[in-house]
This record gives sequence, C-alpha cells and structure tokens, in this order.
Amino acid sequence: MDSELSGDVVVVGGGVIGLTTAVVLAERGRRVRLWTRDPVERTTSWVAGALWWPHRIDPVASARAWALRSLDVYEELAAQPDVTGVRMVEGVLGEADLDGAIAWAGARVPGLRAATAEEYGGTGVWARLPLIDMSTHLPWLRERFLEAGGSIEVRTVSDLALVEAPVVVNCTGLGARELVPDASVRPVRGQLVVVENPGIRTWLVSADADGRTAYFFPQPGRLLLGGTEDEGEWSREPDPAVAEAIVRRCAALRPEIAGARVLEHRVGLRPVRDSVRLERAPLPDGRVLVHNYGHGGGGVTVAWGCAEEAAGLASP
Repeated sequence: MDSELSGDVVVVGGGVIGLTTAVVLAERGRRVRLWTRDPVERTTSWVAGALWWPHRIDPVASARAWALRSLDVYEELAAQPDVTGVRMVEGVLGEADLDGAIAWAGARVPGLRAATAEEYGGTGVWARLPLIDMSTHLPWLRERFLEAGGSIEVRTVSDLALVEAPVVVNCTGLGARELVPDASVRPVRGQLVVVENPGIRTWLVSADADGRTAYFFPQPGRLLLGGTEDEGEWSREPDPAVAEAIVRRCAALRPEIAGARVLEHRVGLRPVRDSVRLERAPLPDGRVLVHNYGHGGGGVTVAWGCAEEAAGLASP
C-alpha cells in the first residue's frame, strides 16, 4: 500500500451510521472517503422518525452504552435545532414500564415519570427525548464531514476486498446481507404517512391489544405517522390500505389527525440482526475491516456511540 495512503479510511454506506462514523474518523484526523450507493435523500435513514429510544436493537447492554453516549451528543446538538435538526421534545411511551425505562436510561433522562391520565389513556411513561428531523440532520452530517476534510463518492461496492484503502469500514446496513455476505441481516419494513401538523407538539408511541404500533412525531412543518413492522418484507412501495390504517390508529389517539392533509407516503427497510455487528476483522490480504451494521430500528439512537467505537477499532 502506498505510504501516502497509510492514513486512509473508506467508509462504505451513507446512512446515519456511515455518515456519523465518517464524521468521527475525519475529526480524529483520518483521511476519510465515504462511498455510498445512494445520496442521503434515498437512504433508509431519511425515512426514520426519528426518536432517541431503543427499538429492535441488541445486545441490550452494549446498545444502552452506545445510546447514552449518543444522547450526550444529541443534547448538545439540540442547542441549534434549526441547524442540526435535533430538538428535545416531550412525549409518552405508551405501554412502557416506568421501572424498565428508568433501568434503561437511569439518571441520564431526568424527569422520567408515569404518564398522567390526561397525557395518555393507558399505562405509559412521560419523557423528554431527542427527536431528530432527518431531512435536516443528514445533510448537516454530510456538511460537517466535508468540512472536516472528507470526500463523498456515489458508487456501488460489490466486494469489500476490492476497496482500495488500508482500512475499510462497512456501514452498509441491509446491504451487508449480500456484500459480506451475512444472511442474518433481514428487512423489517416500516411504512409512514406524513401529514400537515394540526397543532400537535408532543410525540406518542403506542401499541394496541393486537400489538399493532401507532406513533406520531411532530417535525417542523409536518407530522409523521406510523407505523408497521413487516418481517422479511422487501417492498418499498407504500400500500394505500396500510396508510389508511396508520392514519386511523393515530386518529384514535388524537382525533384532530383524522382531517390532516396527507403530504407524503414513506417506506423504509430496517436492517435488523439478532445482534449489532460492531467488530474488527481482517480482509483476505490482511488489511483492516471494521463492521458496523445491523442496528435495526435503533440506528439513530446509537449512531454516535457506535461511531466512536468503530473509529477506535479502525485505529492502526
């Protein structure tokens, strides 16, 4: 390997995990190139809600550490919400256990308490958490990476061993299923409906007796409604019947949602794995490969903690 390239890192994957990892590496003085198949506007991360709280991510102990480190960062970023897309917003985790929530977040989320009857019709936990507008946050991450000296190339990678760099960081999410290959990575389809916000300022996550999820997240100029969790489903086409059911479930929680004008339909495929793969492994020729994928529905929640650990693994 050319000595001039000895500090080079190529991060493969341009979603929130790849971008955040690239930012951390670049700001630590590495020369970083980000290779992404799609611009940020077409990644799964663009579709995310995105509330800071664990969802379909294991192992629990590691996820908690990554999430709490990420919380430190998001709280700082929330000082400039219009720039970073991060705001601290109050809401209710329906059907959540207060003791479990405290065990997860502990003293790092002050004020966790049981939701009142006025706040929620069932058992729930009130919390003030980071809510991230991905349409602002992802472009901000991209600019922060470029300002740190990084470069971005839109290109498809068919073999990690063919990436020309001393260190390769694999942040390909669901793409790792074919690229690694890792058959344990599977899609869990999520569909959302974006509507005009009828004046809702708090978020809510709820589940009915049949286990169907309903949530709404107020973002600037709009309200995101969800959602679905369709195991093994690859279709990215919105289903009109599913969209109607999402609106109906959300309107049962807040009646004013029923009349809100629909602005957009979104579908994202969560890269679910039994356990996040965050580890260092050698390429066939001995170069360093770092895997950072399989974050399920918790990619935004753990992004900074995972990025810092991946950057450490990418050290010579």
